[in-house]
Amino acid sequence: MEIRNATRDDVAAVVRLLAADQLGAQREDADGPLDPAYLDGFAAIDEDANNRLVVLVDGDEVIGALQLTFIPSLTFRGGWRAQIEAVRVAADRRGSGAGRRMLQWAIDTARDHGCFLVQLTTNTQRRDARRFYESLGFTATHLGMKLYLTGDVTGR
Repeated sequence: MEIRNATRDDVAAVVRLLAADQLGAQREDADGPLDPAYLDGFAAIDEDANNRLVVLVDGDEVIGALQLTFIPSLTFRGGWRAQIEAVRVAADRRGSGAGRRMLQWAIDTARDHGCFLVQLTTNTQRRDARRFYESLGFTATHLGMKLYLTGDVTGR
């Protein structure tokens, strides 16, 4: 298994991972031709020096993905924090150590970037995900809140 930066050719596989659960199925569209909006989103991430979309591959198969964002701030004396988003592992690979490997990579990369903190959110319905993050040392210290500007969770 290898962790590498995602390429444009990986976007469809990442979208399939995002759509492969009950929450993602409500907001992602992995059926049919790839919506060009996904490629636009990938381009924006890829062009931003403070963002990385990475995939975990086994041979030619994308089995996991996450986005790592570096956020400058004034807090903590102008410190940097890292935000982990959109963590997904293929259903048949969960429990194999794939997710742990990706998260440890993200934590190490944040440390190498000089970040003082790594943060993430997980939907309250994802109890297994919360247990997984806690096993890596994450603690639920804050209450996350969202305001959907489009009126629904699909982003449309």
